[in-house]
Amino acid sequence: MRLTVFGATGGIGRHVVQQALASGHEVTAVVRDPARFSVQGKGLEVFRADLTDPESLREAVAGRHAVLSGLGARKRSDAGITTRLTRSVLAAMEAEGTRRLVVVSAAPVGPEAPGEGLLDRAMRSMISAVLKDVYVDLAAMEAELAASATDWTSVRPPKLTDKPLTGTYRRVVGGTPKAARTIARADVAHAMLACVDDPATVKRGVGVAY
Repeated sequence: MRLTVFGATGGIGRHVVQQALASGHEVTAVVRDPARFSVQGKGLEVFRADLTDPESLREAVAGRHAVLSGLGARKRSDAGITTRLTRSVLAAMEAEGTRRLVVVSAAPVGPEAPGEGLLDRAMRSMISAVLKDVYVDLAAMEAELAASATDWTSVRPPKLTDKPLTGTYRRVVGGTPKAARTIARADVAHAMLACVDDPATVKRGVGVAY
């Protein structure tokens, strides 16, 4: 497939690019600063663009089978950036007729798992309060997805780690795994790529966790 990856210099985006290339896909990595992007490989194109300008993104998404986005706030003060940048991606995709989009969100944006224990409910409540602005941003981003013409999927992980790829994790389409506490960025990337050609995930949130 021909894939475009936004947020390619971030932890999840970098893994998406690496895993997609390893699987034989053609990948366009959209970056603001190519100097910060060190991934190399056959089938890779590095596309420099202003992510706030939809017109500059159209060439990057035209004719692609799918777009994957690892865009997100890197710190609390970045809250709001995910919605703004995703809005640009959506506008570019809709202008070019590119429909498939898989993004990363976060577990607190999704529904509480049925039968969730008291400790996990308390942890979820505390984390949601501390990072309220970030999750409000992600919820607004998901609202933009729902209002768009794209065939979107939002992958919602809990706390992220830098452990190696396992390929083994729990996944709940339309929900959240019970006691969802951690998952590696590499496995979130794996889950995102697995969603690309999975029709059951279209226009749905997907909770993932170990």
